[in-house]
Amino acid sequence: MDFQPTQEQHDLRAGVRALLAGRFGREALRAAVDAGGDPVDRGLWRELGEAGFFALRLPESEGGVGLGMPEAVLVFEEAGRALVPGPLVATHLAAGIVPGAADGTAVVTAFDLDGPLVAHLGGADAVLGARGLPAGVPVRSVDPLTPLHRVAERGDAALHRDEGALLTAALQVGSALRTVELAVRYAAEREQFGRPVGAFQAVAHLCAEMLVRAEVARTAVCAAAVTGDAGEAVAAKLLADGAAVGNARDCLQVHGGMGFTWEADVHLHLKRAWVRAEQWRTAAQAEESLARELLEGAVGAEGAEGGAGPDLTVGPGPAGGS
Repeated sequence: MDFQPTQEQHDLRAGVRALLAGRFGREALRAAVDAGGDPVDRGLWRELGEAGFFALRLPESEGGVGLGMPEAVLVFEEAGRALVPGPLVATHLAAGIVPGAADGTAVVTAFDLDGPLVAHLGGADAVLGARGLPAGVPVRSVDPLTPLHRVAERGDAALHRDEGALLTAALQVGSALRTVELAVRYAAEREQFGRPVGAFQAVAHLCAEMLVRAEVARTAVCAAAVTGDAGEAVAAKLLADGAAVGNARDCLQVHGGMGFTWEADVHLHLKRAWVRAEQWRTAAQAEESLARELLEGAVGAEGAEGGAGPDLTVGPGPAGGS
């Protein structure tokens, strides 16, 4: 099985990066943060739709691009790198289900957060898995570009959970790789005692650990996209969440006091990573799912060998035992 990107996939990634750099660069990101309110740029949303971002995996016979999950995680990685706000995953999953989602004329969110919260409800045209838009009360979000609403009625997004988790993992990987770039750039530019801070071993090691963390997560996401295995998708989400949050924190450390200022972009990556870590599958849910899969595999192996399987009960030992 070949996990190396093809030339077409390289070109797809480059095209999406160029589009986002032109339409949602740093100035647009900061303007969205300062503006408050609904951060979804409807114009950009339609441009993403025209570029095939949401219809990427729809068959050509249905007006889509006809590509697969490996290509989808590449373009979502670029969106995560740019911190594009909005329910990208839900709208992508709604293509072919909700009218207007495929071409970006509709913004679709989902019940992807654990608990009674829905992201981007105020600016959405539909909620995946729900009939109509539920009423919601705005609540303060840790991420200024991910508005949240508390709702009383919830729908069901379970059918899309594995795909949603993998696409969200790709967004996290993009953010993790971007914070590596930010840390390395700052370490090369910032000087202490007449030397770039990146020349100091502690900073160099921190940046190296960030890169390893991001690349491990990226490999897991790409592998899960190719194999289509649900367990691998869960593991990829767990690794990507850890990479995005961990790298943002380490990037803050490299920046020192500058990293904690509102003007720096590092805190935006950390806050978005926190929110995404709660979407589609939390760390606790992912760990529980993986543990269950491992246990079922162990029990199945025991049964195949003719054993009775492990005793998972907790209680006193056999009579007469110690």
